[in-house]
Amino acid sequence: MSAKYGLVGYNSSRKHISISIPSSTEVMSPHIKSVEELRVLGINLSSFSAPVQFFICVAGVFLFYLIYGYLQELIFSVEGFKPFGWYLTLVQFGFYSTFGLIELQLTQDKRRRIPGKTYMIIAFLTVGTMGLSNTSLGYLNYPTQVIFKCCKLIPVMIGGIFIQGKRYNFADVAAAVCMSLGLIWFTLADSTVAPNFHLTGVLLISLALCADAAIGNVQEKAMKIHNGSNSEMVLYSYSIGFIYILAGLLCVGGLGPAVAFCSEHPVKTYGYAFFFSLTGYFGISFVLALIKLFGALVAVTVTTGRKAMTIVLSFMFFSKPFTFHFPLSLTLVKCHICYIWHNLIIFEY
Repeated sequence: MSAKYGLVGYNSSRKHISISIPSSTEVMSPHIKSVEELRVLGINLSSFSAPVQFFICVAGVFLFYLIYGYLQELIFSVEGFKPFGWYLTLVQFGFYSTFGLIELQLTQDKRRRIPGKTYMIIAFLTVGTMGLSNTSLGYLNYPTQVIFKCCKLIPVMIGGIFIQGKRYNFADVAAAVCMSLGLIWFTLADSTVAPNFHLTGVLLISLALCADAAIGNVQEKAMKIHNGSNSEMVLYSYSIGFIYILAGLLCVGGLGPAVAFCSEHPVKTYGYAFFFSLTGYFGISFVLALIKLFGALVAVTVTTGRKAMTIVLSFMFFSKPFTFHFPLSLTLVKCHICYIWHNLIIFEY
C-alpha cells in the first residue's frame, strides 16, 4: 500500500521546518522573514538597538523628503509649469517603477506574491494621492499644501478602523483633532495673505488625503496577508499607476503640450524630476522600514513632523507672504506631534 502511493522512504526524506516566533518585546511585521533581511539602502538595521533603528529611519525620512519637498517646489517655480502637474506625476511614476525594478532584480526572490487585482486598487489610490497632490500646487502655495497633508494622521486612523479593524484610545483621537485645529488656523491665515490660495486646490488636496487614508492601510494589509516585499510593492503599484496616468493624459490631450514644454526646459523639468523621484524613492524605503519596525501610525507621525520642517525651509528658500499666524499655528502642530510621539514611541519602551 505504501509503495502504491509513493510513501516508501517517507521518514528518511521528510523535511523539518523550524518556525521562530518573535517575543512580545519585538515589534515586527508579519511579512519580515528574519531580522537580517531588514536592510535600507545597504544599511543592516538589525545590527542596531531599537532606539538607534528609530533615529536612523527618522534621519533618512527627514533628509530625503526635505530634499524631495524642496525639488518639488523648485519644479513648480519654473514659469509655465503649473498646468503640468499630472505629467510630473507620470514622469515620477516612471522613475519609481525603474528604481523598483532595479531593486527587485538585486534580490533573490523575484516572485510576485500580491494578486494583480490588489495592485490595481493600490495603483489607483497611489495615482490619486500623488497626482492630486502635485496638481494642487497649481492652486495652493507649498506651505498650505503641506499643512493640509499634515492632517493625514486623522484619515489614516479612520482608514485603519474601517479597513483593518484597528482601535484607538481617546487620547490619540483628541491629539489628532487638536492638531487639525492648528492646521486649520494656519490655512485661514494663508487664505488672507497668499494670492494663489484657491478653493480648487483645497478640493484637490482633500481628495488626495482621502486616497492617502486608504492606501497605507491597504498596502499594510496586503503585505501582511500575501508576504509581499517592498520592492515588489513599489514596482507593480507604480508601473500600473504609470499606465493609468498615461491613458488619462492621452484621453484629455494633455500629453503633447507637457512634452513640448519640458523639451524646451529639459534641465529644469526632467533633470529636477529625476532627483525629485530619486530622493522620494529613498524616502519611501525609510518610511517602509518605520512601518515594519514600529507600525504605520508612528511612520505617519514622523512624516508629519518632516512636513512641518518642510514648511520652515519653504519660507527660507522661497519668497512668500508671512504673518504671525504661521509660527503660532506651526508651534501648535509641533506640540501635538510631540504628544503623539510620546504616546506611540516612548510608551513602547
